[in-house]
Amino acid sequence: MTDAEDRKPQSDEARATFDPEITSEFAVPQGLAVPRGGTEPETTSDFAVPQGLDVPQVSAVEAEGSAFSPPRTYSARQAPPAFTPPSGVPVISLTKDVPWQDRMRTMLRMPVAERPVLEQAHRHDESGPAVPRVLDLTLRIGELLLAGGEGAEDVEAAMFAVCRSYGLDRCEPNVTFTLLAISYQPSLVDDPVTASRTVRRRGTDYTRLAAVYQLVDDLSDPETQISLEEAYRRLAEIRRNRHPYSTWTLTAASGLLAGAASVLVGGGLVVFVAAVLGASLGDRLAWLCAGRGLPEFYQFIVAAMPPAAVGVALTLTGVHVNASAVVTGGLFALLPGRALVAGVQDGLTGYYITAAARLLEVMYFYVGIVIGVLVVLYFGVKLGAELHPDTALGGSSRPLWQIGAAMLLALTFAVLLQQERSTVLLVTLNGGVAWSVFGAMHSVGEISPVASTAAAAGLVGLFGQLLSRYRFASALPYTTAAIGPLLPGSATYFGLLSIAQNQVDAGLVSLTKAVALAMAIAIGVNLGSEISRMFLRIGSADKRRAAKRTRGF
Repeated sequence: MTDAEDRKPQSDEARATFDPEITSEFAVPQGLAVPRGGTEPETTSDFAVPQGLDVPQVSAVEAEGSAFSPPRTYSARQAPPAFTPPSGVPVISLTKDVPWQDRMRTMLRMPVAERPVLEQAHRHDESGPAVPRVLDLTLRIGELLLAGGEGAEDVEAAMFAVCRSYGLDRCEPNVTFTLLAISYQPSLVDDPVTASRTVRRRGTDYTRLAAVYQLVDDLSDPETQISLEEAYRRLAEIRRNRHPYSTWTLTAASGLLAGAASVLVGGGLVVFVAAVLGASLGDRLAWLCAGRGLPEFYQFIVAAMPPAAVGVALTLTGVHVNASAVVTGGLFALLPGRALVAGVQDGLTGYYITAAARLLEVMYFYVGIVIGVLVVLYFGVKLGAELHPDTALGGSSRPLWQIGAAMLLALTFAVLLQQERSTVLLVTLNGGVAWSVFGAMHSVGEISPVASTAAAAGLVGLFGQLLSRYRFASALPYTTAAIGPLLPGSATYFGLLSIAQNQVDAGLVSLTKAVALAMAIAIGVNLGSEISRMFLRIGSADKRRAAKRTRGF
């Protein structure tokens, strides 16, 4: 044997011939009869139980455990915080007179792990709900609400209500500015079903919004049995319904809104007529641009030019009127109060992505108004128009006229929003109350305009929320038009006029004031709505914890 062969490791067989006590791990255990075939070595499985190891035998009658049963080491008396408490999760039992918005919002504001099961009558056939069709119906309803200007939280509450009314309990809706998504988890072992829908077109029609709310309310009512086919049919009718007011009616409402705003800031009869003509012409030009497919940004630029041009023309012709009131009235019809309130509301309720997108949309609208007015004012100043940015508008000498103008402004704003005729009177009265509170605090009490605006907007939100709960409808038709008299039209105009006259610092100060007033309106409306919800009866005290939010950590 050579040296290389001496260094070669010996096999198990070779080593076993020298030491009979050591055997291979592949050797057949003693007592196990294995037929031998030829000269093949004895082998066994790696899973064989070694000799001397006592393994307890499992009883043959023991049933296989479920994946949903708790572990054997789990003790109900010493339950860790990660598990469901021993007493269980309480079931929310809400009275039938509580609106579905508050019931669904109560569920959505709770963490998913702590969300209890709501007592709800499921409507589906014996074969079970058609999950894809229910999700599609939910997305279509959410699309109409989001496109109509509804807040993200209210859209999610509506989508959640539709799913639960058809028996889909484990649903998670997700709403952003342009995308709706919903996910349904049948069980912990089944694959989730997810659907999404993109919102590409937006339109202001509060009549359609109210019809959608009525449909969701009927679906959430346990005493009303509405099938999927019936829900689809009603939704199709809502989509096909024409707007309650024609385009020429909207043009007339836009002109009257501008005229009422001009009287609100101190204008007379001539100023009223001039503001009506300027705003009506701007509205028709905007309709013409919309028919040609131009984006809304350019529509705002075109609509802002005629009121400013009428004001400049009155100054150049030597007519002794307050031309600033004409331009201010025209701006009232263009300021995006609805989008601003919705954006701030989304931010205050925790939907920051949607809030940022809405506020960015508002910024684009403001930029369009700024460009349209600045172009006209710049050429007006070059032509010798004497426009004074420090001219004071408004006054307390005509409080009754101003209250009447504020109510007319709210009424025409409601028509522009395509509201139902049954809600126009209520929102008109709400707008009159808002201006009365603002005038009493600012003109009589000499309180700052920002604080006065916030208080008046808070009352608008409070009354609007209570009226919507009384009628089981959306709060937007009762609040959006009522804040019209509070919009910062004069501050916006004077800021733009100062910039056009190269007084940039004074212009920025005035525009900053306009932004502060706009934020005061939005925050006041949201605060009033939240205060009204504090007094709503949503169940016992232990269930009110569902309305808690994060504290920032």
